[in-house]
Amino acid sequence: MEEDFKKTGYLFGGNAVFVEELYKQYLANPASVDQTWQEFFAGIQDNNTLLNKSTAKIIIPDEIKKESLNNNLSSEDLNSLKAKEMINAYRKHAHYLANLDPLGLELRKTKNDLKLNIETFGLDSSQLEENINITDEFVGTWNCKLSELVTKFDKVYTGSIGVEFEQIENVARKNWLYNKLESEVTFSSEDKKTILNDLVEVEGFEQYLHTKFPGTKRFSIEGGDASIVAMSKAIDLSMHHGVSEIVIGMAHRGRLNTLTKVVGKPYKAVIAGFISGNVFPDELNVSGDVKYHLGYSFDRTLEDKKIHLSLADNPSHLEAVNPIVAGKVRAKQDMLGDTKRSKVKAILVHGDAAFCGQGVVAESLSMSPLAAYDIGGILHFVINNQLGFTANAADTRASRYSTEFAKIIAAPILHVNGDDIEAVLKATNIAVEYRQKFGKDVVVEIICYRKYGHNEGDEPMYTQGKMYNIIKNKLTPGNIYANELVKSGVIDNNYFAKLKEEFKAKLDKEYEQAKSYKQEAHCLGGLWQGISRTRTQATITGISKKTLHDLGTKLCEIPKDFAVNPKLVKLFEARKATLTADQPIDWATAEQLAFASLLASGTNIRLTGQDSGRGTFSHRHSVLHNQIDGTTYIPLNNLSKEQAKYEVADSNLSEYAVLGFEYGYSLANPNNLVLWEAQFGDFANGAQIIFDQFISSSETKWLRMSGLVVLLPHAFEGQGPEHSSARLERFLQLAAENNMYVTYPTTPASIFHLLRRQILDDTRKPLIVM
Repeated sequence: MEEDFKKTGYLFGGNAVFVEELYKQYLANPASVDQTWQEFFAGIQDNNTLLNKSTAKIIIPDEIKKESLNNNLSSEDLNSLKAKEMINAYRKHAHYLANLDPLGLELRKTKNDLKLNIETFGLDSSQLEENINITDEFVGTWNCKLSELVTKFDKVYTGSIGVEFEQIENVARKNWLYNKLESEVTFSSEDKKTILNDLVEVEGFEQYLHTKFPGTKRFSIEGGDASIVAMSKAIDLSMHHGVSEIVIGMAHRGRLNTLTKVVGKPYKAVIAGFISGNVFPDELNVSGDVKYHLGYSFDRTLEDKKIHLSLADNPSHLEAVNPIVAGKVRAKQDMLGDTKRSKVKAILVHGDAAFCGQGVVAESLSMSPLAAYDIGGILHFVINNQLGFTANAADTRASRYSTEFAKIIAAPILHVNGDDIEAVLKATNIAVEYRQKFGKDVVVEIICYRKYGHNEGDEPMYTQGKMYNIIKNKLTPGNIYANELVKSGVIDNNYFAKLKEEFKAKLDKEYEQAKSYKQEAHCLGGLWQGISRTRTQATITGISKKTLHDLGTKLCEIPKDFAVNPKLVKLFEARKATLTADQPIDWATAEQLAFASLLASGTNIRLTGQDSGRGTFSHRHSVLHNQIDGTTYIPLNNLSKEQAKYEVADSNLSEYAVLGFEYGYSLANPNNLVLWEAQFGDFANGAQIIFDQFISSSETKWLRMSGLVVLLPHAFEGQGPEHSSARLERFLQLAAENNMYVTYPTTPASIFHLLRRQILDDTRKPLIVM
């Protein structure tokens, strides 16, 4: 980062560190900085000017007149420097001035509050018509009147979008974002009509359900309509950027509109769920789930492009789906060989209270840049309806924004007023392009409101009377935009009403068809074809002794020039001896042989967890570390040229998110062996929601099968109750209706055959290994 700073001669303004480092460089070698800065710093020394680190402004002592500085810089150059300082200040702080709350409840700060008036920077109103000429790597090129510059930055930074980019250390990424934000985005008349039609369909479907099924829970998106339009736009933009598949994760709010408007589920299929209450065919004999938890997949086409969309199934537990989506995306990227992470991407939709309240959000964000879990960035939408059920924002967080956690990975954050649909789409456009260009997470927070209570049967006036008195008299986002288009002459007064009538007529037809609609089971397609929901026959898992010997020999080979730890040399020699002498083998050797046999037959294996490369009990040692240069050697990846891939990774210190990720990975391809290992089996309780809501129940709720293996090593070692149990009883309580295998293998042979059966079997069930 310091090298980037040293390349420029213009590091003045809102960041004290820039100026300070440049000044140090000047003191060491004046010729190493730009001529302009040489003159400026010379003036600092001559005039005893002070650098005030807390404000990053040039402070000239009272006894020294301003004219002394002007002797070194022309008036035009000095004004340009002041304007640069103003630009930096706007970029950092003007988000506090942005008009983000569509309800007008937030007390907005003023320029005086934030010291963003021109006088703060040594300028005054008499200079507004003077020209400003700036050419700078950091703030860009500006050649205009001071008044035009102020008007421009007021429009960009104090309108309907407020941004936080300063947490980004990478200068190129940050400059790109500012340049994109400061560039004009225009929408043609046809674009505007399309946007209005989208808003009509979002609101129209919600109102149709509200009328046909009054009081029935659907978790309406009304008030946050823009989020659905933005998500749909993000998909179209992603197609233009070469994305071929998107996996979406979200909670219940707005899910029915997402299923239909975004993902492509027929309206009649959703309406049929309201009429009959069935979500799956009766003959499947599964419990199913409420309609606003279900997922769906569909291929969307646009012009000559096609993209596969998947909305992941989701329980009531908010944000739990985040790592599942990420894992599924990573698996699909790996299958495609998408090493640039540009063909398959994830979109996550969050609620404001959940995003800052649920720990799995922080766990998932923290792991996202790590090599084993990187998916090239996630596009996050936060639907901030300013409430968490009945709790006000001040009750759910201490920060002004709900998005502070995103700063731990330096994700850019764009806050936008949900009533300004064009601003929402501009922010979405920037976010989509940023993710594709830089492969990093990005957050768009849409500040909106919730038209009804937490659900349609709830009364919000009990707890938010002031807010809902405003909401009940408020125009909808569709009405607001229609009025804008009428005022600008894009549409006439009848256009909006006609759109609504036409869409209602369409829904009336869908409603009639829904009365006789037969629900379909969208499962066991694609790579899952040939997989059975039940085991149809016994599985042969044995292999020949010769094959075992051959694989065991390869596993114990260490390159001669590889400086392995001497203790491991003895361990590997002992492993080899047990195989050649037909002696009993240990657990680790049996596991490694099972892995090797599957790899040799073409099955990819992925194993992650805390310390899984070596193994908590120092038993596995599937990754060898060179004692001299730190390089690694993995015997399981050196069996033959034709073998499949063995991927092993030590995870970050997380159970919830990492187990969720591996479960998601297992959903994409039944032909991969996917394993998660707890550091100690007892620590699995940190991921209890994943066990309860996904691993044990996803098949009966959503017809989603998984062959995930969960390894829970533990033993009575005098280490207390947190290292000795793994709580077998909890898993036995979860076991029902043939939903998973809970095993307690007592011999190395047992683990060998269990692991091989997971792949060779004609069904897929999660396997818990105590």
